[in-house]
Amino acid sequence: MNLNDIHISVPKYQEMAPHSPTTSNNGGVSERTSTLSQPQFLFINGKYIPSSDNETFPVRNPITGSVLYNCASASKADYETAIENAHSAYQTWSQTGPSARRRIFLKAADIMESYITGDAPEFMSQEVSATMHWVKINVFATAGLFRETASLATQIRGEIVPADRPGTTIWVERQPVGVVFAISPWNAPINLTARAIAVPLLCGNTVVLKPSEFSPKSQDLAIRALTAAGLPPGCVNVLPTSAERTPEVTELAVKHPKVLRINFTGSDRVGRIIAGWAATCLKQCVLELGGKAPVIVFEDANIDDAVEAVVFGALAFSGQVCMSTERVILHKSISREFIEKLLKKVETIKTGNHLEDPAVSISGLFTSAHAKRVMSLVKSAVDGGAKLLAGDLQVTGPRGTIIRPHILEHVSTNMDIAHVETFGPVMLLSEFETDDEAVASANDSDFSLCGSVFSKDTMRALDISKRLRLGACHINGPSLYVESTLPQGGTGGGSGYGRFGGMAGVEAFTEKKIITVVKPGLKLPL
Repeated sequence: MNLNDIHISVPKYQEMAPHSPTTSNNGGVSERTSTLSQPQFLFINGKYIPSSDNETFPVRNPITGSVLYNCASASKADYETAIENAHSAYQTWSQTGPSARRRIFLKAADIMESYITGDAPEFMSQEVSATMHWVKINVFATAGLFRETASLATQIRGEIVPADRPGTTIWVERQPVGVVFAISPWNAPINLTARAIAVPLLCGNTVVLKPSEFSPKSQDLAIRALTAAGLPPGCVNVLPTSAERTPEVTELAVKHPKVLRINFTGSDRVGRIIAGWAATCLKQCVLELGGKAPVIVFEDANIDDAVEAVVFGALAFSGQVCMSTERVILHKSISREFIEKLLKKVETIKTGNHLEDPAVSISGLFTSAHAKRVMSLVKSAVDGGAKLLAGDLQVTGPRGTIIRPHILEHVSTNMDIAHVETFGPVMLLSEFETDDEAVASANDSDFSLCGSVFSKDTMRALDISKRLRLGACHINGPSLYVESTLPQGGTGGGSGYGRFGGMAGVEAFTEKKIITVVKPGLKLPL
């Protein structure tokens, strides 16, 4: 079985030549193809420049450990400069009309699609061990996100409010807030970078973006597409930063008086730190953090469909997605049948080094340290009495990043793996007998991002979905599912708060302003 074949579709595309250099209308910045070996620079006010102190850090291939290129490491001074430039650009970008913004995003979508035969496959394969399937998902989902964002241009609307006071007209309009500080992760580097900046920009804000230190070139593809499409200088500024410098520059940006919104996608550990800094200056955040998605399979479910969805939800991109299925909660009457079919499916999944064999479905995790952490959680659970149904308790590959799918049952609540996000190809199986037991088991987590319910009784599944503490619940489908129009996010705890996507994103990155107009001659009593 190949994960490329199940439960996910990407648009068919025409074979195109790599995007050729063109000159944009934004003051001379040109779209250009890049090579992986070239250094990566900061992008401030429409120009690629070195850091102010010429500091760099190496970006490595996670499987081989070889240095791919050196990347400029932004300093606190660079962040100050970028924020000032974003604040200046906001003064004019916020006044542009919806049609001008729409045209940029529609053009960027077409440019993005051309990257599938350009830099995207090499960049993502080398930086984050992405298979071609994951590259396609990133590229085409990002093009779709740009188009959906473009459609919101004329949907940012206000309202007229009746006034009790005679001679008064009241309206409430949505206005952009100013400079947004965004941090996007490495695991879906193009798509999540686009999500971090697209709606804020469409609303008239400007953005200072910190990409992951693991994938600067992949993430820069979203910036290149928008810049080539005509986004003016200063509207988006990109500051890759070394791991050593990240804490100090992030705190500076979060607390900077000209930064008025923060959005972050990443771990709950970092999200709590950012939320704490933002709380000291009372700034709003959109935080999409961790997940430990439960899937409940009832006794009347279509077992084959449920197995397919669990395999895809748990193992796509080696389980390194916040929406990945980690907990499978099975009705006791069908658990043995489900497990038998699940194990047969998992046995057919090809795991290995995608650099040597492009046909593999599961390649290496993003660092050897992370792979060791995942395996440590699994081994600790087995040592504590959990039963290993699949997996070899081994970490392989040149630097120890490749892990086969591991499936455990009899995991007790006092084991770390029962509560922390593994972010790897691991599934935990448990049983239930009553609906209340299933709901209690699914809700026994600090995470609240997403999950699934499988049942042929749609009304029963709907009732259960309403009882689950999740930001999204999918009936008879995988936990790993999102569209750009959906209000994606958790309901607190380790999954964060706030919403990306569609009109929910517009609400997050605009402010309501009350405007009143008084008819001349109004008499006010003292």
